[in-house]
Parts: sequence; C-alpha cells; structure tokens
Amino acid sequence: MSRKQRYKKPDPTPVQANIESLTHEGKGVAHIDGKTVFVDDALAGEVVEFIYTRKKRDFDEARLHRIISPSEHRVEPACAHFGICGGCRLQHLDAAEQLQVKQNVLLDNLRRVGKVEAETILPPLAGSQWGYRRKARLGVRYVHKKERVLVGFRERGSSFLAELNSCKVLHPSVGEKLTHLGDVIRRLSIYRQIPQIEVAVADNSAALIFRHLEALTDADKNILSEFGKANNFQIYLQPKGPDTVSLLSSTAETEQDPPGLYYELAEQGLKLHFEPADFTQVNHDINTQMVRLALELLQLNKNDSLLELFCGLGNFTLPMAQQAKQIVAVEGDAGLIQRARENAIANGIENVEYHVANLMENLDNMPWLKNKHYQKVLLDPPRSGAKEALPYIAATGAERIVYVSCHPGTLARDAGELVHEYGYHLRAAGVMDMFPHTAHVESIALFEK
Repeated sequence: MSRKQRYKKPDPTPVQANIESLTHEGKGVAHIDGKTVFVDDALAGEVVEFIYTRKKRDFDEARLHRIISPSEHRVEPACAHFGICGGCRLQHLDAAEQLQVKQNVLLDNLRRVGKVEAETILPPLAGSQWGYRRKARLGVRYVHKKERVLVGFRERGSSFLAELNSCKVLHPSVGEKLTHLGDVIRRLSIYRQIPQIEVAVADNSAALIFRHLEALTDADKNILSEFGKANNFQIYLQPKGPDTVSLLSSTAETEQDPPGLYYELAEQGLKLHFEPADFTQVNHDINTQMVRLALELLQLNKNDSLLELFCGLGNFTLPMAQQAKQIVAVEGDAGLIQRARENAIANGIENVEYHVANLMENLDNMPWLKNKHYQKVLLDPPRSGAKEALPYIAATGAERIVYVSCHPGTLARDAGELVHEYGYHLRAAGVMDMFPHTAHVESIALFEK
C-alpha cells in the first residue's frame, strides 16, 4: 500500500459533539464512538461541530467548524491573529476561567502524579492580561511571495511564521512594532540571513538580540543603530552561539553605549541589573506579586539561615536577604551568579554567600551542604524540576520549603517525594498567571515538617 493511500485525509464532513473538558494544552475533549477527539478552540460544556484533521490509533485531532451552544465563559479574542498564531491558545476563554483551568491542572497533577493534596489552595495571582510579556524569541523569515520579512511567532501546528502586524501579549514597545522590525530587516544586505530576534524588555529600555548567519556590513550596522536610537532599543548582535552576544556599539565617537538593563522590585527598594540573554521572569507584575507571596510563605526572621537553589541573578535572593540572617544561594550558571553578586553589592546586601553548582548532579561534596543546617529553603527550578536535589534539601533539616515551579507535572512529582519519602506536609499550593492566554501553568507550593 502506498504512503499516499495509507495516510489519506480524513472525511471532511462536520461531526457534532459535546465538549466534556479541556486538555492541559487548552484543547477541547470529546468522545465519538468511545474514541477521544481533541478539538482546537472548543471549550468545555459546548456543543460544537468539528472537522477531523488527523486520525490516529489512540485518539483523533480536529478543528472547530461551528459552535452550536457556546460556553458561558467564551469571549471574543482580542487579537486578530488568534487561531493562526501559535503564541496564544486561550484568548477565547475569559480570564477568570483561564485561572480556574490552570488551577485544575495543578491540582490534578498533584493528585494524579504526586498522590498528594494541598491543605490550602492559595488564591491565584493575576495581573494585566495584555502587553505583559517582556521576554520572547521571535522568528524572522523573508517570504518571497509576500515580498516582505515576517517577524513573530510560528503558526499554530506549523513551522511557518504567522503573518503578524502586532502582538497584544508582547510588551507594546516591541509588540506594536513587528511590521516596522520586518521593514528594517528588509533594508539590510543580509535580510535573508536573520533567523531570529531575542527580546528582553527592562524598566529603562528594551534589548533586541539579532541572530545573524553572515557578517553585517557597516551600512547594516548603521541601519540597526539608527533604528535602536529612534525606538529606545539596545541592539545586540549574535553571530554564533549564546556566548557571542555583544552590544552593537555606537559608531559616533561622541556617543556612549547605553546604560545596562535593569528592573526594579519597588516594594523592597531593589534594582536588579541583567544581560539581555539572562533568564528573567516574563511578567513583571506577576513577578512582583510572586516575590511578595514567597516572602509571606517563608515567614523569615533575623535568626533564619536559608538555602536557595536555582537562585538566578537574585530575584528572590535579595528580597529574602533583607529579612533573613544569612542566605546561601546556588545556581548552575556562572554568569548569573556573577550578576547576582554584582546586584547584591549594588543594593548594599552583604549576607549572601554565592556558589556555582550543577544542581542536577550528585551534590555529596558540596561545602555549602556538609554539616549545614538551614531553617528554610526556596527553590525555583527549570521545567525538569528539582528531583536530584530533594534528598539533600531534606537532609538539611529545613522546616519550611517554598517551591516555585514552571511545570505542574514536575512539581507534583517532587511534591510526592517530599511528602511520601521525606515526611513533609504540603501545606499550600496555588497558581500564578505568568502567561495569560496560554496554557502555561506557573505555580508555588509550601511544604512544612
């Protein structure tokens, strides 16, 4: 049998179904003749017609054709590109219900993966729904048929770039200039050799890192430099790997390079400087609330010695240092540790001891763990979680642990370990809407002996 026959397109006839629930990725779930069908853009409780797009052995995929009975939580998407652009999946769901869906995802993971339940469900942290995104990686591609350079996110379920005029979730300093960015790149001699732009928005400016596969001419550099000046952008170039990122310096002898990037934690009176490729939180409003909540959960006092793992450039470290006796802060990225040290000095913080260590490996010989007792621990690991570090955390005798997570599945796995293997209680857990209109779930949990 030929490949063409084996993978023929499904019947395009619309099929009616009741949408029972949403997946963790925001797709509607229906069942036809006992088989699961995932329907893009359908919401729980709706009666819809869908058209199959792909049939598999265990489940099918489909796109929404018509809404017969809409959900009470359905709203009109604010972005004209919704449904085409792959950046957002939940704009058609009202903000309160988005948070409820994310909370359900967290609680379901805790029960199903970790076999634990939180004693208290924390009120969700919410902020602005639009213009919140300060970090992004934008694709760039010249499309001959359109005779223009596209800048933005990929189409949903495709490797092609969506044709975007603007992006409502990106910080408006960048999100409203996507077409302008494409026009500027089109003027470069190497416009076909710019595959991506990395965005980092600070309180004082925005940085754009242009990845380029061929060297820029002096004329190209002047074009980018003038564009940066006109829009308060700091322009960086990246010819190869991440370690080649460098500021496009001014060509005029009388001009100085722009000041470094920073953001403020106003409640604590702190200013944190960062490099454009550094990890920083995407949503400044939620980050402010998250730091406040972490401090409340930790209940720090001036007698506390605290261990912080995955400390980054000091986002939690410096606020905690204002309330604790001493902090030992550990991070695997030496560059971030350097920035963390510099931020501590710049903010007059002297009670933090920094270490570089791979927290995904054996930590038996780490001096900051040997014969050390910490009253409290904060960890903010990547998506892979902190499984390898858990026995070491438990061995410190810490009575209180605050775990900040960007993946509910690994948080749930680690919560199960802390509760069932190391005798902690999951006192509280909740979600933080770091990425409105997406299915991404940011959460926080408190464990106590």
